[in-house]
Amino acid sequence: MVYILNMGYRLYTTSTKAWDAMLSEIEKATKRYCMEMYIFLDDTDQDFIGKLKEKSKQGVKVVMVLDALGSARLKKESVQSIKEAGIELLFFSHWLRHTHRKILIVDGKTAFVGGVNIGKEFSAWRDMQIKLEGRMVKSISASFAYSYEMAGGHDADILAYRKKALTHRLRTWFLDHWPSRNIFSLKSHYIKKISRAKKDILIITPYFTPPKWFVALIDSAVRRGVKVEIIIPQNTDQPLIDRVNYRYMYELSKIGAHFYLSKEMNHAKAMLIDRKEGLIGSQNIDFLSFRLNAESGIFFRQKNMVAELSQIMDQWKKEADIFQPEKYKMSLKDYIIFPIIKLAYHLL
Repeated sequence: MVYILNMGYRLYTTSTKAWDAMLSEIEKATKRYCMEMYIFLDDTDQDFIGKLKEKSKQGVKVVMVLDALGSARLKKESVQSIKEAGIELLFFSHWLRHTHRKILIVDGKTAFVGGVNIGKEFSAWRDMQIKLEGRMVKSISASFAYSYEMAGGHDADILAYRKKALTHRLRTWFLDHWPSRNIFSLKSHYIKKISRAKKDILIITPYFTPPKWFVALIDSAVRRGVKVEIIIPQNTDQPLIDRVNYRYMYELSKIGAHFYLSKEMNHAKAMLIDRKEGLIGSQNIDFLSFRLNAESGIFFRQKNMVAELSQIMDQWKKEADIFQPEKYKMSLKDYIIFPIIKLAYHLL
């Protein structure tokens, strides 16, 4: 489904709908098309590579920054054909740090931000991606320019975007999360918003390995009477992570949080606070997103936008099964995996 929002926003809740919207915007590009993607593969029915090559041949400057790990399965032949078409293709590779962001910018006027990767395996997934227009795109362009520079880009016009960031905060703003720059905006945002919640908190995340400070925030919220609800897929694309998800759900259920298991894979990452404030982005509730990866998100207070996100998440919650902690039992794998995850938090 596509939800039309105020102030030049559109929210997409499946991968395929988001891809169609992205391709439509690529078609409109006349000057520059910038993409930053964690996973970009060449096996979708939607021909992203063909469309980007076509625009490049028309004289549009096409720039792609792909994460070296996430997009490692992109075929060498595809990489070669992309570069031969005049597209600037860079791979972001900084040891343990990765760009987990999913950003697209068209002519500096339209941008996409959210959790949607590009690959056939994601075609049946639910997810969230926002299309934005207006002044917000300047901040997103400035953030992309940093990723571009970190990946080895030298185009002066793109690097100049870093000087054009929108510095004052509106009712909607871009959250730029760069651990390598000591910018931990997502962590500070979660701390600030959850600690101030008065009535309810609703979160959706596919991967759930929360750090201690997050658990403490949830515990504090529940103790002061805030209803905390978290939607997680019953089964993700990573069976090992499923075990970790269930273990943490069990732990937080004991302190009063409520969990809902979606029957289908839902890759969306979002949060609602008191039905007055929302956040949609690329971040998971795990140590990779909060400690290592570059992430991005959109925070908003607009009533229409919050209402649409509430409607979507309420529907997803309605379709999900309630997690019953009394039926959870640890397996041998849990006794091995859980201590390793806790150790990783201390070491990384």
